[in-house]
Amino acid sequence: MRKLQNILVTGANGQLGFEIAKLSDTYPWLNLIFADRSTLDIANKKSIASIFNRYRFNTVINCAAYTAVDKAETDTEMAYAINGKAVSMLASFCEIQEANLFQISTDFVFDGTANEPYKEDAATNPLSVYGLSKLEGEKAALSYQRAYVFRTSWVYSTHGKNFVKTMLRLASEKPELRVVNDQFGSPTYAHDLAEALLKIATQTIHINEPSIYHYCNQGAITWFDFAKKILELKHSKTPIIPISTSAFPTPARRPSYSVLNTDKIKQHFNLIIPNWQSSLVQCLKNLNP
Repeated sequence: MRKLQNILVTGANGQLGFEIAKLSDTYPWLNLIFADRSTLDIANKKSIASIFNRYRFNTVINCAAYTAVDKAETDTEMAYAINGKAVSMLASFCEIQEANLFQISTDFVFDGTANEPYKEDAATNPLSVYGLSKLEGEKAALSYQRAYVFRTSWVYSTHGKNFVKTMLRLASEKPELRVVNDQFGSPTYAHDLAEALLKIATQTIHINEPSIYHYCNQGAITWFDFAKKILELKHSKTPIIPISTSAFPTPARRPSYSVLNTDKIKQHFNLIIPNWQSSLVQCLKNLNP
């Protein structure tokens, strides 16, 4: 008989937190405690202390993040407070309870100059405030020996705001779509990542050193490729035109290549990671059953 584990999931209203909640019935031996912004302000030490005083956690999955990439360029203080300082405080409370810390990070910690998928030990060099703040969060987590950092990329789901839902909406509103075709990465269906995290949580009662892992669906594509497949699967006739990043300037710079190598996480935890196309098909089915 499995021992019941208490797991705190922050950022419960985000894409990843939402998908973890949908899977909760599949893991009855995990007592998942969900906290959103209204019940836990991770940038506030007293708020964190309050929930840690109520429960003794085996694992904390920190899905809470400041993810407004372009807004972060001017809202710098808030981005660092949530993505950096808050992680340091969570790590401190995890240490008191000897709880594992799962910190979710991003491909934006890289500058995109690589020509092969980034491994976990590749040099980081963020191009944006968002990337810099998430890197600070990584460093804060990794200062704690029972921490895992999970870098992911291009996250989408049936919940919240994301590229898939935006493309479907714009395709129904506009005569044509223009999408960048010179940024390469790997989409990640939040459902797949959520399932991987819960599987790993059941395997990680004891951890001796902090570690970084990469998780994304398999395959490297551009945003244009992704948009084209979304519309194709939905039988949309809206024309889609490939454009360069320079034709679509944004406040925050994006890495032109941020494909992540996932060999390590597959080997360490015996995971099978789906291809991006099969996961997109599943997401669209769930979006409109």
